[in-house]
Amino acid sequence: MNIFIRVFFNLKGQFMKLPLMPKATAIWLIDNTALSFIQISNFCGLHELEVQGMADGEVAVGMRGFDPIDNKQLTKEEIKRCEDNSSAELVLISSDIIEALPPRKKDTKYTPLSLRQEKPFAILWLIKRYPSELSSSQIAKLTGSTKNTVEAVRNGTYREAILETKSPMDTGLCSYQDLEKALNKAKNKKDKAEEAAEKNGSETN
Repeated sequence: MNIFIRVFFNLKGQFMKLPLMPKATAIWLIDNTALSFIQISNFCGLHELEVQGMADGEVAVGMRGFDPIDNKQLTKEEIKRCEDNSSAELVLISSDIIEALPPRKKDTKYTPLSLRQEKPFAILWLIKRYPSELSSSQIAKLTGSTKNTVEAVRNGTYREAILETKSPMDTGLCSYQDLEKALNKAKNKKDKAEEAAEKNGSETN
């Protein structure tokens, strides 16, 4: 039986073991518990935005949940403890079988063969989800496209009809960290512009 356990460092810099099938486990926890996105993301080694995307039905669509209780990775008591305390972190049940297994090799990044065809779908996904937060230049950078292409998709003048949207993270065009950086950059730019406007307004008065 090919069972493995993954490891990562949490936000506190602590070395942590990850559950089997992290994404499927996250989906189960979203559907069956009152845990926060941060608690689930820390336990499963996923980005908080990815967990939120799962909850919104935009990431890992169609994936079945993996019950960590039936598979002896968590107890009901442990889940209840963390539901009652939003700052608490889930602790994976140690297993002699899992402990004895060799560590999993580092994942290789999946690059779809039709990556170029996925770009307009990813552009539309970003436009619909962040219509005012992300600029066309930022979306172009995230998807490896051009500003003109993004503008065409945004204005509905793209040469082909776009019938679906796809997360650029699912297709491998960018990471959740890349998206978070772009959103933070856009927010900081907006905050500075508002501060400058307020300052100019107070000076004229």
